Amino acid sequence: ADALGFPVVMKIESPDVVHKTDVGGVVVDLRDAEEVRAEYEAMVHRVRDARPEADIRGVLLQPFVRGGRETIIGGTTDPTFGPLLMFGLGGVYVEALKDVVFRVHPLTDLDARQMVQSIRGYKVLQGIRGEPPSDEEAIIDVIERVSQLMGENPAIAELDINPFLVQERGGVALDARIRIAEPTV
Repeated sequence: ADALGFPVVMKIESPDVVHKTDVGGVVVDLRDAEEVRAEYEAMVHRVRDARPEADIRGVLLQPFVRGGRETIIGGTTDPTFGPLLMFGLGGVYVEALKDVVFRVHPLTDLDARQMVQSIRGYKVLQGIRGEPPSDEEAIIDVIERVSQLMGENPAIAELDINPFLVQERGGVALDARIRIAEPTV
């Protein structure tokens, strides 16, 4: 944490915990080494209480990024259609609002742009109540890159960047998950 610089975010590191916030496995805005040490102990304890069977490998520390809007960019491989790409409002909102759209790979620039502009929450990305607009081109670029990645790697069964925090200029992946398909014999 000292090397990253404060404030930082701490996330539980476990292959058995996909939704970290549900088990108290994410804490943001830790401002000094003492808070990091105390929160480490508390977090491991919370997660062990919630998921005793979980293989806890430690924690991940990341710089705390302020501002922006949480989106989700990802995909899944359908046995009939192949890679399906997804975009929508992300973070905890993806499950609550279910404001996501899907398109079949491969995507053109126009396909990716239409994905972004077709979610119900598009006005939020455009900026409301004096907030700056989100960098739509950054979102489109990441959607196209995920499409290419999935198209070139058929072993990827699922891929989620959630949240992809899109800012006024650029964006940053705050969490990601890739599931590799079981080999067929």
